[in-house]
Amino acid sequence: MAVAQANPIGELEDTPTYRMLVLITVALCAMLYSLTITIVNVALPQLQGALSATQDQISWVVTLNVVATAVATPLTGSFVAFFGQRKLLLWAILGFTISSLACAMINSLESLLFFRILQGIFGAPMVPLAQAILLATYPPEEHAKANGFLGLSVVIGPAIAPSIGGYLADEYNWRWIFLMIVPLGVMAGMGVLRYIREAGRNKSVRFDYVGFALFSITIIALQLVLDRGERLDWFDSPFIIGSVALTATAFYMFIVHTYFTEQPFINPRLFLNRNYVIGLFLVFVYGSLNFTPLVLLPSLLQNLKGYPDTLIGMILAMRGVGMVAGFFFAARMGRLDPRVGLVAGMVMVGISGWAMSLYDLNVSFWTLSWPSILQGVGCGLMWVPLSVVTFSTLEKRLLPEGASLFHLLRNLGTSLYVAFTVFLLIRTSKISYSEMVEGLTPYAERLQFQSVIGGWAGSLGRLSGEVTRQSTMIGYNNSFYFYALVCFATLPVLAFVTTRKESK
Repeated sequence: MAVAQANPIGELEDTPTYRMLVLITVALCAMLYSLTITIVNVALPQLQGALSATQDQISWVVTLNVVATAVATPLTGSFVAFFGQRKLLLWAILGFTISSLACAMINSLESLLFFRILQGIFGAPMVPLAQAILLATYPPEEHAKANGFLGLSVVIGPAIAPSIGGYLADEYNWRWIFLMIVPLGVMAGMGVLRYIREAGRNKSVRFDYVGFALFSITIIALQLVLDRGERLDWFDSPFIIGSVALTATAFYMFIVHTYFTEQPFINPRLFLNRNYVIGLFLVFVYGSLNFTPLVLLPSLLQNLKGYPDTLIGMILAMRGVGMVAGFFFAARMGRLDPRVGLVAGMVMVGISGWAMSLYDLNVSFWTLSWPSILQGVGCGLMWVPLSVVTFSTLEKRLLPEGASLFHLLRNLGTSLYVAFTVFLLIRTSKISYSEMVEGLTPYAERLQFQSVIGGWAGSLGRLSGEVTRQSTMIGYNNSFYFYALVCFATLPVLAFVTTRKESK
């Protein structure tokens, strides 16, 4: 007589109550990961001081986490086939929670970067697994409602994270922004143990590990070039030359391998669909624009304006509020041509970038807030029609591979553009500083007037500090101006989007 296996779900299985508990569990898992994307941003200036890091070094706390997530995300399907959904999600939550705890205990920048990379690797499967489990649990007629709830939970995480993180960093210290993840991770793990059933194992699935390795080396080497280039003086550094050579070589080998292998890491047939290719370009731009202000604003507000972390968190939270509103409007616009939402969202984000490019050292709280709200509304408004446009004409059999590459490019857009923006900020700040100090000589006629030189008289240190503040502000202005230009330059691409179904 066979011994019955213990059922972790029990009597709740296949009931509306059980489905709701699964929805809450996977929504918590998805929110757990999305929370850490933005919660650390508000404490970047505090981390910079505590770990004695430069502007470009502290940006690695964000970019390396996103790169790790981008590299690890395509492995989700392969790991599900080997371990199963439930076991993989449990390991992901456990590793993510331990990595978060380790981030709170570190005392060096190198240690923080290492554990942030682990956070990204373990967090990568959470959102794809949450969506897969949800679709398998709910009947097809309820998929829209369930996905809407899951999407809202992913948005709520980044929305509330800055204000919570700002309060914790201001009242206690930066370590608490990582410590608060631990109890949430424990709750998510308990929910998975109790309510998620095992599924998805398939030992026959093959994965192109060679293609994945070559693609990962290409991305990581390119990221190193962007992150370290300015600091190492670009091609005067053997390290940068070697990294560029490695990027080019690995990418060439990846292209050749993709052409000759039977089941490549990226299916070339995906690029035969015009809408999908345009969608990949747009989601790369979307990823580039979505989180860049969250990296730039905290350092601007604390280092140049002296704002406390709590107030910075409130300003960043405005963007989250705007994203929730943007998703609400996108749901109401579901029957309209998706290009309407794309154009409206891109214009809003562009206007917000243009408004931020006009900031000065005397900017008010409201002037800081409304562009963040507008940027959030624009990003929220774009996401739904962007997904519709990308996948509306793609063959069903290509959807799993297409979705994986879609999210991969979104993460790559974030990491690469943030690195480039930090380079632009530092470079143009140095140029502005050099141009300003050229006119600061004892023979400059305008500096002979007390009303001009003011409190800087007799203090070269204070004068140099003010020049540094002004030149750095110009660097931020240039970064936001380029941000706006990218938005408006992308608008003509939308003319090539079509909503007509292609023949299968």
